Amino acid sequence: MPPPLYDPDETQPPRWPLAGVVLIVCLAWFALSWPWLSGLVTIPWDAKAHFYPQLQFLAGSWHKGLSAFWTPNVFAGSPQVADPQSLIFSPPFALIAALNPSPDFSWSDGAVLGMLLAGALCFVLLFKDRGWHPAGAVVAALAFAFGASAAWRIQHIGQVLSLGYFAVTLLLVSRALERGSVLYGLAAGIVAGFMVLGRDQVALLGVYALAGLVLAAIAMDRRPWQALRTSLLPLLAGVIGAVAVATVPILLTAFLAQESNRPAIDFIGAGKGSLHPAALLTGLFANLYGAAGPLENFWGAPSPGWEARFGALELYLARNMSQLYLGLLPAGLILTIGIVRGALWRREIRALSLAALLLLLFALGRYTPAFRLLFELPGIDFYRRPADALFLVGAMLALLGGYLTHLVMSDAAPRAKPWQRLVEIGLFLGATLLALWLAWTVGRLDVAAVAILTAGLCGVLSLGALVAARGLSLQGAGLTAAIVLGATLTVDLAVNNGPSESTALPAGMYEVLRPDSRNDTIALLKRETARTAAPDRRDRIELAGIDFHWPNASLIHGLDNTLGYNPLRLGLYSKATGAGDHVALPDQRSFSPLMPSYRSLLADMLGLRFIATGVPVEQIDKALKPGDLPQIARTKDAYVYENPRALPRVLLVADAAKADFDQILASGRWPERFDPRRQVLLDREAPARPPGPALPGSASILDYGTTEVAIAVDAPSGGYLVLNDVYHPWWRVSIDERPAELLRANVLFRAVAVPPGRSTVRFTFAPLQGLYADVGRRLGARPSPPAGSDR
Repeated sequence: MPPPLYDPDETQPPRWPLAGVVLIVCLAWFALSWPWLSGLVTIPWDAKAHFYPQLQFLAGSWHKGLSAFWTPNVFAGSPQVADPQSLIFSPPFALIAALNPSPDFSWSDGAVLGMLLAGALCFVLLFKDRGWHPAGAVVAALAFAFGASAAWRIQHIGQVLSLGYFAVTLLLVSRALERGSVLYGLAAGIVAGFMVLGRDQVALLGVYALAGLVLAAIAMDRRPWQALRTSLLPLLAGVIGAVAVATVPILLTAFLAQESNRPAIDFIGAGKGSLHPAALLTGLFANLYGAAGPLENFWGAPSPGWEARFGALELYLARNMSQLYLGLLPAGLILTIGIVRGALWRREIRALSLAALLLLLFALGRYTPAFRLLFELPGIDFYRRPADALFLVGAMLALLGGYLTHLVMSDAAPRAKPWQRLVEIGLFLGATLLALWLAWTVGRLDVAAVAILTAGLCGVLSLGALVAARGLSLQGAGLTAAIVLGATLTVDLAVNNGPSESTALPAGMYEVLRPDSRNDTIALLKRETARTAAPDRRDRIELAGIDFHWPNASLIHGLDNTLGYNPLRLGLYSKATGAGDHVALPDQRSFSPLMPSYRSLLADMLGLRFIATGVPVEQIDKALKPGDLPQIARTKDAYVYENPRALPRVLLVADAAKADFDQILASGRWPERFDPRRQVLLDREAPARPPGPALPGSASILDYGTTEVAIAVDAPSGGYLVLNDVYHPWWRVSIDERPAELLRANVLFRAVAVPPGRSTVRFTFAPLQGLYADVGRRLGARPSPPAGSDR
């Protein structure tokens, strides 16, 4: 049988108090999570601005009997099924969406915190499997769930989920190898597949870390060839499980990325997301640089204060992205017993120590020569921030800190030699003096002094608890020792890694995101779009420059928005409209040659009727002239304007003409005399219309869902039905249930040729059929898509 990822001790206690340890961890988790679970605060920033609207859209769609694979509510239409951040393929959030048609903030926050608890409990089981001390399990679990990036970047939901999946996969793959279990191998692969579906850098690095640990476990076995043979079936089962879960969603995202706005990241660009070496001091002094807030207190790299003293850095990291603190107890043990006395090089923990070192080198990015080599690993150039590796660095250090706690509690830790004791004292003293010197140089001793004093008090508390717990453990009271250290670490983490401006803000700040919001701007837009609705109309709105959490509010309130908040958008739409990934600030609303202003033909064709802005619209669109956009209201949050020229969502036109869409996009000039109410532009030759005058017809929306739009057409002379929704090749169209050809129309929209007479036209989003066709084209074949619809 192959070895575990790290060998268990030769002597294991006859009974390991699993229930007691789980209870300690759960109570500590509940205490540290209470500010969010109680509703007093909520996880802010991306968690609310981006992910919470996604959850609401997912839950609302499912409970209305609609598919969540496409949304019309942001960027004039977006393929959610291919978006890694849509939460469709995230089991914790999908379960919430299935259970609750309108989950509130505590549900979404609880899912994130619950994922961290799941990972923490898996660490407990890892310690149990090895017979390591219960106190070590508690330290590792709490440091994992509430330390480093898990605490300071909890608003980055996707990466937190990937971190949780990593911990679960680590346990399952460890058991698969230890026991030669195909079932554990399959389970590990399935969970790893969901981790990969996060399609973020934490997931990618997690895959590399797991692969490295598996190889190390086999190579370090006393009989490696036998270990390899015994591991093959469990590992093969894992591969099958991961492929079954992840292949289709990954392919959907890959093909979307080819036509998206997402740029490639080069080595220099990635280096701008590196962790500054000075950030390592946060491993001992949690809020040394004032990252907890307010913003003006922050003086670490790359703040203006830091750059004024040490020069420009060209680093693009938010203040919370450089925090490494996971408790003075594990950090102190790592520095002393682990590094100075060499315990981290013991055979049973060596692979984890190397993994932690490599991940830390990766996080430091351009500040070490190792990043040049690591950047060449497949997939790394998809991501722009090496500092994201701190998520996994925190997990590895939590395990190492727990292991070292086990050594102390078991009286197996190496004793310090006199020179080692001097080095240990020098490390702490040197770190303190360096922190004070940096603060003095930047002129922020007032902020740093509080952090250093807090660390000193927590250090005294941790050292006293460690001595007391060791005494209890050696007397046979191992569980009591775990309680002592668990309580101490809980206090430490609550003080140093508790709610901050980056991780917790009053829930009332996000009232506009509640489905039953009474916000007057949202209420006004709902009333006005209802007022202007007609059989052929479904007017769009735009939310620009109001606040960080506003752009995706349309996903919650069912408003069709021309903008939104998402780093991944359809490239065609971004190029045509100038839409960026966010529009929280007025200057983030950029325009394009084809849409140089709100007073433009493309804005009218989009049906952009109502525009809500945080400042007078003339400050956003300098090209506007008086009277172009009449102001209809001034609410508490916004100025609201109406574009009376907005065109209907569906148009029936008689004539078609071929046009060069690339030239139109580049120049911003439409063909002369082009009128979208009478003619449609196509990217191909259009058949000649029969001679004689075209008889007037009509088009009316029968049903407008997320992935299906049905339109009644009355076209006495035939013609073209134009649907002013964003074109995407995964849409299909049928006329009276017979497949028809979907046409790209007027650069950005969809159309279909309709025969004379009355008919029902149905547009259906069919991503699996579309993917099948795309894969076939990529392989050089042109297969017919399978029968049926995946709407």
